[in-house]
Amino acid sequence: MTINAANDLPSTRHNFTEAAVEKAVTEHDTLKYHLLGPSLTKAGQDSVDQSKVSEIIYNASKGSKYFNNEEHKDKNLTSKIERILAKKRQLEQLDLASDLRRAEEYIAELELTRDLSQTVVHIDCDAFYAAVEELDRPELKDVPMAVGKGVLTTCNYHARKFGCRSGMAGFVAMKLCPSLICLPLNFEKYTAKAQEVREILAEYDPRFESASIDEAYLNITEYCREAEMDPWDAVMQLRAEVEEKTHITISAGIAPNAKIAKIASNRNKPNGQFRVSDDRPTIISFMRDLPTRKVNGIGRVFERELDAIGVRTCGEIYAQRQYLSKLFGEKAFQFLMQTYLGLGRTNVQPAEEHERKSVGTESTFHEMSDPQELREKLHWIAEELEKDLTRTQFKGRTLLHTYEVFTRQVIPPKAVATADDLYTYGLPMFCKLEKEIPGMRLRLMGLRCTHLISTKKNNHDFFGLRRFSSVDSDPSNPNGAHTSRSIATTRDESGEWEVWPETEFEAAAAAERRKDFLEVECLSQEQESHQGHDNPENSHSLTQEEALEESNRRHKHGREILPNPTPPRMRMDSGIGFRHHDLPNPVLQRKREEKEAEEDRRKREERPWICPICQRPQAAEERAFNEHVDFCLSRGVIKEAAAIDDDRLDAQCDDGNEHEERTILPVRESLSSSAQQQQRRGRPSGKRKAGSEVAAGKNKKLFFGKACV
Repeated sequence: MTINAANDLPSTRHNFTEAAVEKAVTEHDTLKYHLLGPSLTKAGQDSVDQSKVSEIIYNASKGSKYFNNEEHKDKNLTSKIERILAKKRQLEQLDLASDLRRAEEYIAELELTRDLSQTVVHIDCDAFYAAVEELDRPELKDVPMAVGKGVLTTCNYHARKFGCRSGMAGFVAMKLCPSLICLPLNFEKYTAKAQEVREILAEYDPRFESASIDEAYLNITEYCREAEMDPWDAVMQLRAEVEEKTHITISAGIAPNAKIAKIASNRNKPNGQFRVSDDRPTIISFMRDLPTRKVNGIGRVFERELDAIGVRTCGEIYAQRQYLSKLFGEKAFQFLMQTYLGLGRTNVQPAEEHERKSVGTESTFHEMSDPQELREKLHWIAEELEKDLTRTQFKGRTLLHTYEVFTRQVIPPKAVATADDLYTYGLPMFCKLEKEIPGMRLRLMGLRCTHLISTKKNNHDFFGLRRFSSVDSDPSNPNGAHTSRSIATTRDESGEWEVWPETEFEAAAAAERRKDFLEVECLSQEQESHQGHDNPENSHSLTQEEALEESNRRHKHGREILPNPTPPRMRMDSGIGFRHHDLPNPVLQRKREEKEAEEDRRKREERPWICPICQRPQAAEERAFNEHVDFCLSRGVIKEAAAIDDDRLDAQCDDGNEHEERTILPVRESLSSSAQQQQRRGRPSGKRKAGSEVAAGKNKKLFFGKACV
């Protein structure tokens, strides 16, 4: 059942060894392979003559900006590979015994982390969009059909036999298969059907992880134990239930971890399942002959770099283990060692619990050069990013502005989340680029916030102490239980230290696929412009919707590419800032006022109330706050606080606490009186015993989270 990637492209796939780079491989050969796109490993293309496909793509796109850009990237990659090979030749002259020993020690350490106790399943719906469309139009089941016009998002298996695949420009697909039927996207239909599938998955694992609209990971260990079922039978039952209730077929991979499960789900597509047994020899054997491109996290670029040093299959990683860290870095070394051993994460959790590193929005559009239109586009993108930041409850400390191949970033003086702030701090970067590149013409623009700060309501325990978690903390332990760990916690202690390289490389590969999709979309738009379509705006709008859905399908953390509506005409304030009151539209003004009111309300709710007794922050909820004050009174805190001389307290605290103290003391006196009344009603005095405990209370008081000693 093993599919050898070397057979996918017999005429254009070359072994980029030292001799090949220096003597045999031509730039056109590598470029043709590069043009095949990120979906080369999609199921249903094993019998396709990829050399013919690459030739058609090459001729169809030649002379376009897309072609020139791909050619430039291919040349840069070839130069990088030459540098890698030159460095490898130098390393071969050195004594790398210590590197070899370190690699062996690391492999031994990884083996100790191998967990074969879990059963993870990767579910992948077969040609999902196409399958949903075929439910309404059964006549399309037996003909080549795709979903998407400008860029294909899905092809049925009849179309894949011609070389068509997702992420391919529509006009290229028509050259490969002139009889191809392309349908427009219907997001509501796909989302509704996906929800039907997910309801069934939840019966087998309530905490299943939705990787995209048509993919999911499940840990069925507990289900199989309770139902006394073999994992193979449980997955057969799940697939049959999905097909019966939704009329959609799914394929599944069963393995001890998520990495192998995803690879296995592609083995018996469509409508099949494949299992890798939970024993080490089977796993090592499965990975040995697996082409590196089949591994999630190894994209086209990394594949070629590995290919250059003689690593074409996962089994060949071991022979180059002493070179990997010096050629590709420590993270790549760890990721590749884990891949060679067939190790991967076993914890499966809802996607929203995964740590988010950034929130971004990108938009592609027809080529644009007018400064005012570009500013309008920037402000519209800022508004869309604000929606995403509000939805995900984050603010960003770093703002990145992307213009096609150019990226600029700035660190605002405060964390930003509103459209006005995003636009205000993003515009200077844009203006600077205008000066650097006079008359620039853009097809893509985006904004992204990194170094995120959560805007969720703070959680407080009964004593008013916040439970902080680091931005870089992992939200779960290996058993899937939710926990809060600071960045200082070592990954060795939790068993999660093996995961972070895997996660990072998977995210990088996903970003590479999204970038490829955007570039193909630009090619499609350029082709439409050359053909002189009667209504380019309608065609353009549809293409953007396709881009949106493709990104949603492939990026599990949320939207990345957004459609391009026609924004209202906006006046720019001296080309530097944007003022909403310049808009005469009363609807926009009302929306702005509503948004500001909502923002004020949210800020008031998020601001904690400070207990005047213990000085600790409390949740801004009246009943809970009163209960906490009663608790403090019952412990006799007031009596202790009254025993401290005010002059001594002022001398001990810094100037920053003067205002808080002036506010707290009158309240303390009022509450002290209230405490005496409560004691008369029968409440305990809460008097502490003399000793070290009282002394400790007098020596340290908390004011807004700061200690005054």
